[in-house]
Amino acid sequence: MPASVPPAAKHDPYAALRVPDFRRYVTARALFSIATQIQGVVVSWQIFKLTNDPLALGLIGLAEAIPSITVSLYAGHVADSVRRKRIVVPAVVVLVLCAITLWWLAHPLQQALLLSGRLHVEAVNATIVWPLYLVIFVSGIARGFMGPALFSFMPQLLPERGLLPNAITWSSTTWQASAVVGPAIGGLLLHRSIEFAYGVDMVMEALALGFFISIAGRALPPIVGQRLKLSESILSGVKFIFSNQLVLAALSLDMFAVLFGGAVALLPFFAGNILHGGPDAFGYLRAAPAVGSVMMAVWLTFSPLKKGAGRKLLWAVAGFGLATIAFALSKNLYLSLFLLFLTGVFDSVSVIVRSTLVHTYTPEYMKGRVSAVNNIFIGSSNEIGSFESGATAKLMGTVPSVVFGGIMTLVVVAFTAWRADQLRNLEAGAEK
Repeated sequence: MPASVPPAAKHDPYAALRVPDFRRYVTARALFSIATQIQGVVVSWQIFKLTNDPLALGLIGLAEAIPSITVSLYAGHVADSVRRKRIVVPAVVVLVLCAITLWWLAHPLQQALLLSGRLHVEAVNATIVWPLYLVIFVSGIARGFMGPALFSFMPQLLPERGLLPNAITWSSTTWQASAVVGPAIGGLLLHRSIEFAYGVDMVMEALALGFFISIAGRALPPIVGQRLKLSESILSGVKFIFSNQLVLAALSLDMFAVLFGGAVALLPFFAGNILHGGPDAFGYLRAAPAVGSVMMAVWLTFSPLKKGAGRKLLWAVAGFGLATIAFALSKNLYLSLFLLFLTGVFDSVSVIVRSTLVHTYTPEYMKGRVSAVNNIFIGSSNEIGSFESGATAKLMGTVPSVVFGGIMTLVVVAFTAWRADQLRNLEAGAEK
């Protein structure tokens, strides 16, 4: 008789969540992500109301991207040289202090003191705006160190490597769910006051800090090969990514899509001047992409990509570009919400495939440095994309600039599909 074939193991969509430290990590990240989303909404709305200038909105992203990019490569080296928790906790402490500073700057007493000094309203506004950019700059430094440490710390919380794809999907789902809740909460809190919204942000970041502290520390993974000099170690992450066509193509595709296709920085302008809404409409617009992202992420948690992952990634980024173009041309709030929802659906596929590829193909002892390059490719491209959106809106007009960004996204997809055969033929993102 032929030997019986053992049944395939049943997929457990909650496998990673059964690990206590991973649950603490997800909870901390959810609280922190909601807080930073609230902060992003409030800062954008505050600066828009103070300046009524789309370029000023773009400068928010630039103020965070410059320090983040500057420290990223060194931060990656530190994340592979120091226990990751010892980096995460101090970084979050700095971000909590930044949240407290934003709350203090928004206090009505500050404006009253400035006005009592007989400054004109325009001078008061300018006096308030530049300290906001300074706080964002400092937070960019902290996030530059936090990103590689968090990325490389998460796999260490798992007892076995087989849980990694499920953990990546849950981590992405949690972040996207937070991005749904955060902007909506931020928009609603703005009805109370900017100061109150910053206060909620401050408390939530402090709670996240408590959860991060409660996670047990982990020793660094053993180094394979010779210990590198500082300069070689800093650049090793760049060399690793550029030597791997598959990872490089996925990162490049995502980076240029975010750089050219993102319209998030201009949403206050669309909400107020094109769709004729208030802060609540702005909050809903900010939340719409995340609603789509979290729904797709949940779907992928229960039905992971198995076949044609590379082709699906390319089609998803193309869909992102098309939905962005349609959003720019929409003058109906509900249609705009739906189109932003679609951008989130398509973006979720890209995020999960890219994260799985980077985690799967990167050795544990190099994850901090590779994550730092990933942060430059993706994390900072969000902020630089915000500046690009603001600058092109200033030069071309808001609607033409977003249409241009969507078209450039489609061009990038076509070029990547032509040149990156390994990505085009990729079957499953988690297979090595």
